[in-house]
Amino acid sequence: MQDSPAPIELRLRRASRVLEVHYTEEESYRLPFEYLRVHSPSAEVQGHGPGQETLVLGKQTVGITAVEPVGAYAVRLVFDDGHDSGLYSWKYLRELGREQPSRWERYLARVRAAGAARD
Repeated sequence: MQDSPAPIELRLRRASRVLEVHYTEEESYRLPFEYLRVHSPSAEVQGHGPGQETLVLGKQTVGITAVEPVGAYAVRLVFDDGHDSGLYSWKYLRELGREQPSRWERYLARVRAAGAARD
């Protein structure tokens, strides 16, 4: 078995602003567009090393206009705010799903620490 198998299905739910990622019937995730946008793997968001991450705000209503396959290992998500530079590998999507509660809480803590609001 590969370290990062591809999901068996991706479903873009524009009305509910969720990307459904199905690996098996028992393992699937509903990843909100805002969550995906603020955790983009792009250098614009992640920086070029530890401690260089950008706190992305104002993405509560962001949409995804396209999901583009990249080889057999990733997808590019095209957001309606023009962001499209992050490649979401199958491994990273699975991590985002498995770690969603803790990653989201860390994000909210960063927003609070900055004295900012998500919108």
